[in-house]
Amino acid sequence: MSDYNPRADTGIPTEPVGSLPRPAALQAAYAQYDAGEISKDDLERLQDAAARDSIERGEATGAPIVSDGEQRWSSFATYPIADTLAGTGLAENLGPGGQFFAIFADGHGRQLPKLTGGPLKYNFYAADTLKMSLPYATKPMKQAVIAPSMLALLYPLKDPVAGYSREAFEEDIVQECTTDIRKAFEAGAARVSIDFTEGRLATREDPRNPWTGAGLLPHFIELNNRVLANFSGEQRTKIGIHTCPGGDRDSVHSADVPYNNLLPEMFKINAGYFLIQLASERDKDPVYESIGQHSRDDQMCYIGVTNPGNPRVESAQEICDAIVRAADFIPKERLGTTDDCGFSPFSIDEKPNHGSPDYAREIAFQKITNRVQGTRHAAEKLGIN
Repeated sequence: MSDYNPRADTGIPTEPVGSLPRPAALQAAYAQYDAGEISKDDLERLQDAAARDSIERGEATGAPIVSDGEQRWSSFATYPIADTLAGTGLAENLGPGGQFFAIFADGHGRQLPKLTGGPLKYNFYAADTLKMSLPYATKPMKQAVIAPSMLALLYPLKDPVAGYSREAFEEDIVQECTTDIRKAFEAGAARVSIDFTEGRLATREDPRNPWTGAGLLPHFIELNNRVLANFSGEQRTKIGIHTCPGGDRDSVHSADVPYNNLLPEMFKINAGYFLIQLASERDKDPVYESIGQHSRDDQMCYIGVTNPGNPRVESAQEICDAIVRAADFIPKERLGTTDDCGFSPFSIDEKPNHGSPDYAREIAFQKITNRVQGTRHAAEKLGIN
């Protein structure tokens, strides 16, 4: 496990969530691969080039820790079980047509595969792509992984899977997520964060999406804690939880849900730090106050200071001011900064508010540059070295 010190460069720790917009050429290649028009080798060459570019440009922002932008992944949720969003390379015991994970504000949805039997095992781990990217990096790298609570949605809400109980399935996903994190650290990740976007959505009760009204949040918390119980206290300081109201095609799935429906429960997860969407929140002070009230002394709170769904670039001064304001509610020693969400959690994302994924990619690096600079300025103002 890396000895990376997140305060060394910026005083206040700062890190990305994980994903970056895939270049338009790479998105086209995913579609061509699904259609059988190019080989997997052809796709992987473009993935590798995009990952290398993501790391090099990420480092050029001045960021102390970077990611490869998840350029080799189908999505933040399906990377272990499918090569593409269309389902090419789907893992055993899965088929098309599962329940929807989310229905977004613009009306589009994202559907999960259908569990047809057991056991559920990953095809790939995050470490498999991290190992490909690490040789391109001169700075520490972080790695995002999917939460067991997201994968729990593969199991039908009401109908049992023949020969594969929910209990056996959940034991499998807890073990696979544990292995995913462990392998990422063994490969060289300095930090690992667990994507928990389903947390806020679990309190929405959307009649179009039955699982959201099933009261699953306490069970989601339990599943994540079952994973974290496999790590020592020291290891957990380097394992984070990311929450947001979703991010896909510049739309969200649960921004209308009061944050206080989630936050008091979320901080029961025994992670060392939390990456919390905030820049796009309309009324920030009550959220800062809730974070300060419900987070524990042993938990770092990384607040979102850039909004990946909006092409407007937040200035470094604006970001600095937001951090200083947050310090009125959250102990400054426990403050960190991040982006609200991954910039493109799904490999096919037209980024309509931006006009194109290539333009969105340019904007993402500008936002990251200002996040780093604004964080440094805030650390100076707050007297954090």
